[in-house]
Amino acid sequence: MKTATRITGILLLFIFQSFWAVAQQSNDYQAYWIHEDQAKPSMAKKHENVDKELIAACKEFKVGDKGWSTLATTDYKYFYITPIEKMADLDTNPFADLAKKMGEEKMGKIFEKYEDCYDAHGDYILILDKKLSYQPGGINTTPAGQNYRENTRYHFSPENAKKANELAKKFHKLYTEKGSKQHYRLYRNGFGTMGNYFLVAVAAESPEAMERMSSENRKLLGQEGQALFAELEQLVSKVETIRGYMRPDLSYSPAVANN
Repeated sequence: MKTATRITGILLLFIFQSFWAVAQQSNDYQAYWIHEDQAKPSMAKKHENVDKELIAACKEFKVGDKGWSTLATTDYKYFYITPIEKMADLDTNPFADLAKKMGEEKMGKIFEKYEDCYDAHGDYILILDKKLSYQPGGINTTPAGQNYRENTRYHFSPENAKKANELAKKFHKLYTEKGSKQHYRLYRNGFGTMGNYFLVAVAAESPEAMERMSSENRKLLGQEGQALFAELEQLVSKVETIRGYMRPDLSYSPAVANN
């Protein structure tokens, strides 16, 4: 069993690397480096204060050519999201410039403050599939005035990958034909993630606005939508919904800081 699992893992890694090679040469995909901190509830306030201290240092020293957007969830997880162009970007220390300008010792003292804020954290990649995303006005990961997020992971087994892809196309077609006002972005799991899933991200002004929009969308999609969601339920092995808010105050943009 261990041998079979290992072989499956190697095959999945090969498939991902092949997909990555295609994605790098296509405007239909965008890869994101995600750093996730699973904060202790009692330390969430301190964690955010350290974030702000780090951002203040980055602004003071005008560092970096890449920044990050931050999603804070209701279960005290913090996702730091950075667009990347190639795998080699993962080998680059995003804070090397800050260490050089600020001094490694001073910068290290900031990062030391995170140590008692969480028991687990890590890095992985998600890939935005623009073709399977539904945003008629153009892809926008941070629509103005819509900081609330419901991000749902639809897990499926490797043998159902093709079916999942075809079902995603059906959803996109139906939403387009109906002119749905509920827009979404679809991300494929990438290197460093466990299992296989599509992550569907939906933005709204608030939880209440999300519920109203979802209710109206269900009515709009009608029986065709019900049939597709029933098909989805039969296909997936697990569904996880992550709720939270994008946090501009915990995000960093070098373009803004350097002006």
